[in-house]
Amino acid sequence: MSSVLLKTRATLKNLPFSRCISGLAVKNEPILNFKKGSEERIQLEQTLADLKGKCEEIPVVIGGQEFYTGDTVYQTLPHDHSHKLAKYHRADEELIKKAIENALEKRKAWDTTPLSERVNVLMKAADLVSKEWRHRLLAATMLGQGKTIIQAEIDAAAELADFYRFNSMYAMDLQLTQPLDSEDGTNSCYYRGLEGFVAAISPFNFTAIGGNLSATPALMGNVVLWKPSDTAMLANWMVFQLLREAGIPDGVIQFVPAHGPVFGDTVTKSKHLAGINFTGSVKTFKHLWRSVSDNLDVYRTYPRLVGECGGKNYHFVHQSADIESVVNCTIRSAFEYSGQKCSACSRIYVPTSKWPAIRDELLKQHKRIKLGNPEEPSTYLSAVIDEAAFNRVEGYLDKAKASPDVKIIAGGNCDKTKGYFVEPTIIETTNPQHPLMTDELFAPVVTVYPYPDEDYKDVLTLVNETSPYGLTGSLFARDSKVIKEASEILRHSAGNMYINDKSTGSVVGQQPFGGARLSGTNDKAGSPHCLLKWTSILTVKEASEPRTTWNYPYMEE
Repeated sequence: MSSVLLKTRATLKNLPFSRCISGLAVKNEPILNFKKGSEERIQLEQTLADLKGKCEEIPVVIGGQEFYTGDTVYQTLPHDHSHKLAKYHRADEELIKKAIENALEKRKAWDTTPLSERVNVLMKAADLVSKEWRHRLLAATMLGQGKTIIQAEIDAAAELADFYRFNSMYAMDLQLTQPLDSEDGTNSCYYRGLEGFVAAISPFNFTAIGGNLSATPALMGNVVLWKPSDTAMLANWMVFQLLREAGIPDGVIQFVPAHGPVFGDTVTKSKHLAGINFTGSVKTFKHLWRSVSDNLDVYRTYPRLVGECGGKNYHFVHQSADIESVVNCTIRSAFEYSGQKCSACSRIYVPTSKWPAIRDELLKQHKRIKLGNPEEPSTYLSAVIDEAAFNRVEGYLDKAKASPDVKIIAGGNCDKTKGYFVEPTIIETTNPQHPLMTDELFAPVVTVYPYPDEDYKDVLTLVNETSPYGLTGSLFARDSKVIKEASEILRHSAGNMYINDKSTGSVVGQQPFGGARLSGTNDKAGSPHCLLKWTSILTVKEASEPRTTWNYPYMEE
């Protein structure tokens, strides 16, 4: 790396904000602490009570018109599944087609709206997230998705606001990225929206992801059909409402709750499909990809596919690692939000010489972890999202209890009497290829494989080759030589690598997020790279003088 580049990076790192060449300055949204008696804590508690006291009815919204279809489903609290939080109406195939038609009618006007005006909408939306809507978004995320105060705060407030501000900056920066002029003319690039519509399909686990998947293509001049997750409906509905309040025109983003297969099959059969922005399961993303492939002859343009599909994320521990840091990082990564982050650690590789000390400290800290109601400040993790998730992880734990090569050393119990509660679970295995080491569980379950210290290089290869995923991973070592060796071996094992830190916690503008292999297309949400997926670049050369001849000088006698 050149000394000039190093100096530039050092200068930028000392700034309290990130600035693009357009001059737009942004910084990460501060995270509030919600201490007892604080104004934000009092407001949040009031908002939680208000939301629990009613059941919000949520329509399909197409072109600003609300549709109450009568095909309704309830969103319930994961930690109290008898409590109905929202009732939402679902669109059928004909209504989804209507949403497509309406979006296409709005496309040209929105695509030709100056970028500065589109940026203004998202910057205002970020301010609404940060201020007027903050407590409502947090309360909806806590109740509907089972997040504790801090987990809701870093998601529905901080990350969502960051997505809108940083993507606005990246878009302005991109517009000013222009080619060189030639001797006989000027050259320009125009960043158009895609010719058609984008389908945004968002997950339950991050409110911010829903807001990002729908609004980022819109920022780049696209019209969007947003299918929110069934189990994040209320929080996503609030995001849609605040986007409208921020000034997004009716029809630019259509809010389309629907049965997943109905939505997927309808949008992939439309000749106007221009892209899919997806976060969810591998199974669903593969189905969408196959559907697009089956309909290639139908489309006017090749649809852009962006997908993030989770991972089997690891912590690799070397004998030179700091034990206290390993334990604390693993507790946070494996058990925060009940292991339902795409980046959550679910497999650990520990040298046998360090395992007794790490095990004892893990068990000690495990006793302090409270599983319970996310509304209670002392709760560290709450229920998993729904009965299907509960049944899946319970099945894995039942098999683990009967397996001769694994031992549950903490947790392992499940109870869905009131909510879908799974104890934070620590498992030890002698089989590095056990399904608990290879399969994504999306639950508060972490499995440890103790390995002979001297085999660490072979185990690094094992880490790289065990899982079909490639999302996040962490390397714990204080030996710089080992860090270098491991980083080379694990080069393609993750899209986000952490050294002496937990595998979770990427921040917009700091650690662009995404992975390859079965984890997705690695288009890096929270970075300028992802915006390029949602623009179709037009290059224009304008000649400065009329051309006076067609032949070349060497052709003359």
